[in-house]
Amino acid sequence: MYTLTYVYRDSTAVLGPLAAFVEPHCYDLCARHADRMTAPRGWEVVRLPVGQPDEAAVADDLEALANAVREATVPRTPAEPTGQGVEVGRRGHLRVLRSAPSDGGHLE
Repeated sequence: MYTLTYVYRDSTAVLGPLAAFVEPHCYDLCARHADRMTAPRGWEVVRLPVGQPDEAAVADDLEALANAVREATVPRTPAEPTGQGVEVGRRGHLRVLRSAPSDGGHLE
C-alpha cells in the first residue's frame, strides 16, 4: 500500500509508504494503482522509496511531508492595517478608533 499526497502550493504529488494517520489531500493506493499513477500536466511527481528503509528516515520523511501539507493548507491572515485610524480608547480586546487627521483638504 502507498499514500499519495498533493502539495498544491508546489504543484507536487508525493507517492510514498502508507501513512500512519489521515491527512487532508492524502489518498491511499494499492500497488497496481500507485505504479500507474500520473500527475496533472506541469506537476512534479516525487516517489519516495518503499520497502524496508530505516524507520527513523521514514518517520522524518513522513513528518516533513505532513508539515508541508499542513503549511500549505493554513489560511493566510492579512496583516492588521496601519495608518487608518487613531486609537482613542480600549475596552478589553476592543479598540475605539477615530479617523486619522487629514491635511484639512488644503492643496498645495
